[in-house]
Amino acid sequence: MTFGQLVIGPPGAGKTTYCNGMHHFFSLQGRRVAVINLDPANEQVPYECAVDIKDLISLEEVMESLKLGPNGGLVYCMDFIQKNLDWLQEKLAPLEDQYLIFDLPGQVELFMMHDALKEIVSLMSEKWGYRLTVIHLVDSHLCTDPSKYISALMLSLGTMLHMGLPHINVLSKIDLIERYGNLDFNLDFYTDVLDLEYLQNHLEQDPLSRRFKKLTEGLCDIVEDFSLVNFTTLNIEDKESVQKLVALVDKSNGRRVVHSFQLCCRQCTV
Repeated sequence: MTFGQLVIGPPGAGKTTYCNGMHHFFSLQGRRVAVINLDPANEQVPYECAVDIKDLISLEEVMESLKLGPNGGLVYCMDFIQKNLDWLQEKLAPLEDQYLIFDLPGQVELFMMHDALKEIVSLMSEKWGYRLTVIHLVDSHLCTDPSKYISALMLSLGTMLHMGLPHINVLSKIDLIERYGNLDFNLDFYTDVLDLEYLQNHLEQDPLSRRFKKLTEGLCDIVEDFSLVNFTTLNIEDKESVQKLVALVDKSNGRRVVHSFQLCCRQCTV
């Protein structure tokens, strides 16, 4: 049984840094790990890349040959990957006994509304037997601006509903949050997504945000009605922070249960 993570999030959220940090952490822990780059626009990666989608298709070549912009080019790339999954399956086959980390593009519509990526990961889960957890990285500096935080909540909710897999929302770069300014509330308010009415009151202090009061109220009501979104925090350079997240991931995709069962079986045979 193959376990792993699908790392998504908007540009600048720290996906590639996260993949590199997780690769280093698991290597030190003795867990065999492979990082797969599924971002056709990712020109330079700091980690050892077990499979690189640019060997199949690259954004630069697509933009040049088809005269597409970056967004249209990435959509084309993901559609192309979906139509050539035999190539990907062949590349992943030797890695099935390893823990897989997929570094995905940062274009929001790819993991919120476009179907290609959803179909790819559904096939991995349903046909290939992969047990995957979506790691959705959100830059923690968004917590310092109520409007941006509400946007992050909506993005997180939309992604959870679209992808349909075990899902963990992560406030990344939490060690840098003090550099961005003071928070209106303590950190638990933002991670647990507590009563958003208090956040709306702060928005009313901004003349521009006041114009969109009803829209903001409606968005907050949607988030609270679904009651699905919460966050954990991460400092990728802090061992305890990474260990806490890994424990959540292993619990969400069943690896912890399977690993415990395997250990129990080994002890019984000794």
